[in-house]
Amino acid sequence: MKRLVTHETLTSILVLVLSAAGLAAVGCGASDSADAAKPDAGAASKASTSAPPPLPADVRDVAGVAKEPAGEAPAGDPAQKPDGAMTGRVVANGELVSPVRSELAARNPGRVARVYVDEGARVRRGQTLLTQETEYLVLDLKRAEAEVGRAKADAAEAERDFNRKADLLAKESVSQAAYDRSRSAHESALAAVASAEAARDLTRQKLRDAVLVSPITGVVAERRTDVGERLGDNSVAFVVAQTSPIKLRFRLPERYLANLREGQPVRATVDPYPGEVFSGRVTQIGGVVDPSTRTVLVETELPNSDGRLSPGLFARVEIDVAPARVAGER
Repeated sequence: MKRLVTHETLTSILVLVLSAAGLAAVGCGASDSADAAKPDAGAASKASTSAPPPLPADVRDVAGVAKEPAGEAPAGDPAQKPDGAMTGRVVANGELVSPVRSELAARNPGRVARVYVDEGARVRRGQTLLTQETEYLVLDLKRAEAEVGRAKADAAEAERDFNRKADLLAKESVSQAAYDRSRSAHESALAAVASAEAARDLTRQKLRDAVLVSPITGVVAERRTDVGERLGDNSVAFVVAQTSPIKLRFRLPERYLANLREGQPVRATVDPYPGEVFSGRVTQIGGVVDPSTRTVLVETELPNSDGRLSPGLFARVEIDVAPARVAGER
């Protein structure tokens, strides 16, 4: 039996189809609207990387005030002018050294009889440091003086004989050969006197050399001998270091070389005397830059008349570096 489709059934189906089509259309429109609402990624990237527009001319100077101030130069390092000249205070570390260091040795071998100073003692120029035994030298001197006396007596006798021969030769009472022998004997006697006197003077000098004295004013840095010890040739008995004046050596970077000059004032401080400043002046500027450290050696002399500064001390040095003279500047 066939079912008949009525008009109402067809109408209901048509309504359902139209409703489904409308819903589909509405969904497509919402998707298109969302896509249209999304920004373009390329355009956003271009906008983020593009530079901001320049400020107007009347506000540019005001905007520049907001910049951060330039950082100050670190302590101890001089400021640098736009033209490159270095000015200001430079701080460095230096060492005190003795300008003269003498190794004292006895001129002649001998046994030490007495020592007058010890290591660390302050000595003056010409001060006695030790004496050697001189008993044999005293005997040698007595013998040398006796030889001088005998030579002088022989010389006097030879002179009298020569004068007699000269008178006789004038009277033709003596031969020329006798006169010549007398003259030669006289000359030989005079030479013997000179030789004896030289031997005596040599013994006297050995006696003086038996007393070892300091050639400089300073401090005994080392004592290498004692009483009873025998000193041989070139045996060093003392090491004396000069302390007044005393040298101060330090190094500065090569960039300050053009601004250094002799006579510049230098201030130094040392740990044993905190808060006390020792003043001096530059005496020498090294002409060669150390290739390993790129520094130049500077030497200064400090008076140190009281001897408080000792060689080997480390010092903190301050020096005012003057600006380099500009070409054409008077």
